[in-house]
Amino acid sequence: MMWWDIAIPIATLIVGVIIGFIIGVYYLRSQMMKMQNNPEMLAKMAKQMGYNMNKQQLQKAQQMMKMQGSNKKSKRR
Repeated sequence: MMWWDIAIPIATLIVGVIIGFIIGVYYLRSQMMKMQNNPEMLAKMAKQMGYNMNKQQLQKAQQMMKMQGSNKKSKRR
């Protein structure tokens, strides 16, 4: 049994985990951006979590999400 019989599966696992994490982060960010612009999507997510939000609460949640997005962008610069 050679050393690469062990090293290749371990390296493949590590690369797979890293790529999966990057894809997951990208997907989550895109979903959050969609929710900022779509109050129905935000309401659906809240309902799945067990919260019933009225229009005022939905607007406040959208504003908070937009503020967090703009704060992160300004910190990156």
